[in-house]
Amino acid sequence: MHWSWPAQAGARPARTPAAQRSGSLGGHRPGYLTLDGMHGDLEPHGSQPISDIAPPLPRPHLLRQQWRDVSFLHWAVSPESVAPHLPPGTRPDLYEGRAYVGLIPFRMVDTGAARGPAVPWLGTFPETNVRLYSVDDAGRRGVVFCSLDAARAVPVVVGRLAFGLPYVWTRMNHRVDHHWTRAVHTYSAHRRGPHRTVSSRLTVRVDDERIGGAMESFLTARWGFHVAHLGRTWFLPNHHEPWPLRSATVHEMQDDFLAAAGFPEAEGREPDHVAHAAAVTTRFGRPEPVAG
Repeated sequence: MHWSWPAQAGARPARTPAAQRSGSLGGHRPGYLTLDGMHGDLEPHGSQPISDIAPPLPRPHLLRQQWRDVSFLHWAVSPESVAPHLPPGTRPDLYEGRAYVGLIPFRMVDTGAARGPAVPWLGTFPETNVRLYSVDDAGRRGVVFCSLDAARAVPVVVGRLAFGLPYVWTRMNHRVDHHWTRAVHTYSAHRRGPHRTVSSRLTVRVDDERIGGAMESFLTARWGFHVAHLGRTWFLPNHHEPWPLRSATVHEMQDDFLAAAGFPEAEGREPDHVAHAAAVTTRFGRPEPVAG
């Protein structure tokens, strides 16, 4: 997909609509949300309620890393288009009856073992994820990665072999400029080898408005990921502070990653939701098997 807006009067960059940014669900208290209009430990269909506060992470912890300059772009898609991409024992997690696919560019910083130092150079690199939202029969909400493009070859190999994640070694760059008081992030990526025609370039301006509501929580408060590996499905939990989300504006987008991941229905459409976060520090726990 390719669309852009000139930086001039009257231009209309893609931005989260006010109704979506508020994310209101009739006055539910922040940080503890259910998506069916009820409070409680579990929703009627067995899913854990959304919370902006991460649950305690059982020890031992495996990995530690920072996620910086994170932009969240999301498109509503049909649950039927999402289901074939999910591992066994999981199903699409829905917000108001709709599934979402996310395009998430960011900088991975200071990756390392939980108890050791960060890995110099190799542990810091740009990355872009295409991800979906899942829930398993135990009620654990998570993400499923359709693709993870990263600029370092070693993390790509480790991620594929150790966790079964669909990492791709990609030429990538991140640049941040400042226009008056606002940061403008440019993320660019070109895949290597036989997929070198697949690329992505995004320009995202961070706005001043702090945002947080039911929709933001659904799309970002995800405390683990589901993955199929070694013949079964696993849930890898994580923990970090609440996302410091701000509204954001997409000024330019040329992207092949969504279609390459199997979501051509998002091609040519402006994102339905856009947000940005400066940074969080994340720890990952041990993989947990998913029944089914």
